[in-house]
Amino acid sequence: MLQKKYIIFSKHCIELLTLLLMLTIFAECGKDMATKQEKEYPIYPRIFDNGRVFSSSSIINEGDTAKFIDLQYTPVNKVQIKWFVNDSLASTDTAFSFCPKTGGEFSIKLVVTYNGDTSSRQTSVLVNPSKYTFKPYTNITMAYLTSAGTAANINWNIVTHVAYKVGLVSPDGGLDVSAGEVNQAANELVAKAHINGVPILMGISGRLSGIDGWAIYEVNDFGSAIIDATKRKLLVQEVANYVVQKRMDGVDIMMSDVNSDATPDYLQAIGPFMSELRAALPPNSIITVTATVNYQHWGYPDLSGADWVNIHAFEDNMHVTPGLDPIGQSSSYDFMVSSAEIWTANHLPANKIVIGIPAFGMRYDQLDANGHNLSWGSYSYVTYSDILAFDSSAYNKEETNMAYGVYFNGVPLVTQKAAYAKTDGFKGCYLWAEDYDVQGAHSLLSAIYNAQK
Repeated sequence: MLQKKYIIFSKHCIELLTLLLMLTIFAECGKDMATKQEKEYPIYPRIFDNGRVFSSSSIINEGDTAKFIDLQYTPVNKVQIKWFVNDSLASTDTAFSFCPKTGGEFSIKLVVTYNGDTSSRQTSVLVNPSKYTFKPYTNITMAYLTSAGTAANINWNIVTHVAYKVGLVSPDGGLDVSAGEVNQAANELVAKAHINGVPILMGISGRLSGIDGWAIYEVNDFGSAIIDATKRKLLVQEVANYVVQKRMDGVDIMMSDVNSDATPDYLQAIGPFMSELRAALPPNSIITVTATVNYQHWGYPDLSGADWVNIHAFEDNMHVTPGLDPIGQSSSYDFMVSSAEIWTANHLPANKIVIGIPAFGMRYDQLDANGHNLSWGSYSYVTYSDILAFDSSAYNKEETNMAYGVYFNGVPLVTQKAAYAKTDGFKGCYLWAEDYDVQGAHSLLSAIYNAQK
């Protein structure tokens, strides 16, 4: 009887021990599985940019703060956080405030680490310096941007000045500058210009006809605003406010209303407008005027008070009259020289004149039976970059067979023009428009710069 009880007890002990052993094995297996799972299916660190602070570059003034906040990380409270400024460790906090003491372009990088794995985000902060010195130059090489231009269009190593046609004048004296707010285009241009020691001017005009930047027939937006003393005062103040707000270095008055019966009166109004603008702008601001070279040049007032005058020395209008004018080069070397001589003979010395060069061509879309332009609507304008996209060798030419032919200024002709400007003592050259140009060896602005060095 005792033996039977012993056998039963032993059996229970064995079962209990087996159970305990199995539990121990399962527990150890669980640990191994967790370790194995973490190893084979790791939890990668993640960054949640709720405030979208890394979605675009920041542009601030020196002394202001760029704040990198509203960020979350997983696994929560387990990641190691590092902030780098230009590859130097700056913080290990969850958020970061960057307050630069100097101007420049700074790289901001966030790196989070967990179990040897990393995730990162990177952006840049562009800082407009509070103090800057303009780089020296002998001859002006000015990039004139349309309202669609951006800092990416500029080779800062070769420009001495930038003009940005951001101001659109309305007949009531109002000023539309909305183009400059798209992707912070104006702020970026000003910051990069000042970092590189380049003055940047606010270009203002009425509505323009298109790529060539010419006047629209009987559109009197600008003229109507500056001929009236009350409207002129309003416009002067709006322009001055924008220049101060954006920290620009001056204004180019692109008098675009030159295709109207009232043009002579409008041109005369540039005089008081320029004087009032000079008084309203910060000291040492640059004021320039972009002027015509056709018969209307007689209508301009004394412009000696401007720092210089840009002359629109391209487009002779001698190749478009339907059925009459032969097709050909409308922005020739000879036309540029005659345009420059008109102004030196009648208005200003050469050292107050900057000569305009086109970065676009005239394309003939239809011809008549005699090979002349068919109608007033059968020609158009094409940017230099689009011409090169059509014909990669066009940089070395003045004409290519796009449609019925497109005539333009290639690198050799631009080089010849800029060399003339330097040799004959002109203040320099500008390119309309730099956002039509290309970067690199075939750049027209580079050709201007190299010829004037």
